[in-house]
Amino acid sequence: MKKFKLVLVFYILLVPLVCHGVNPTKPFRIGLTFSMPNYENWIHHADNSVILIDFKKISIDSAKILLSTCDGLLLTGGEDIVPAYYGKAADSLRCTTNPQRDSLEFALIQLAIKRQMPILGICRGEQILNVALGGTLIVDIPTDHPSKVIHQLADYTKCYHPVRLNSSSNLRSICGVDSGNVTSNHHQAIEKTAPSLRAVAWSADSIVEAIEYTHNEHMPFFEAVQWHPERMPLDDKLSFPLIVAFLKSARDKEK
Repeated sequence: MKKFKLVLVFYILLVPLVCHGVNPTKPFRIGLTFSMPNYENWIHHADNSVILIDFKKISIDSAKILLSTCDGLLLTGGEDIVPAYYGKAADSLRCTTNPQRDSLEFALIQLAIKRQMPILGICRGEQILNVALGGTLIVDIPTDHPSKVIHQLADYTKCYHPVRLNSSSNLRSICGVDSGNVTSNHHQAIEKTAPSLRAVAWSADSIVEAIEYTHNEHMPFFEAVQWHPERMPLDDKLSFPLIVAFLKSARDKEK
């Protein structure tokens, strides 16, 4: 089994290099915790030379080895985080979880921060970054934080709502706007922000819509949003500038 894992890691490292014709001495790689076409297309619109590494079916040990070869980490959307991780084990029946994915992503987050690697979180990605660093979540928005703002619909393409950005945030500098409409698809959200993070965007019902690292000198890029920029038009200021800035930071880190 150990030999098989080593062969798998070698295969994952080598094949993208051959397929993309990239110089194997210095490839540009971004790790995704759960890759899907929307994310892949969004990234490749910004830079079609990026080699994407998908961690979703890889063991923690192998994933950590692969992450060490990457220049940035993108935490994508998905299932709820196990409530016990943020002190709400009694609410487990209200969640649909994937404990294996939680364990993997906690390990990747820890390593990425240790290596001061650029990090971008989307939807669940924002939530697990907050939990990993000591924050908590609202278990179910409709029940625990009811409002007129709709954060989730069966057809996510019709689920848009406005957000406002902190005027002094890095996010505001990246996007160049103070507000806008975003598409989302979630029933959970940040409740208490982790000590090392700060909220920098909100919806009209005060749900936290974005977070970033408090001490910017420790992380070259650390942004996370509750909305889904990868599903939005490329000309939207709350979509494409995010991935461009993330990839630029990762490129700079590579140098």
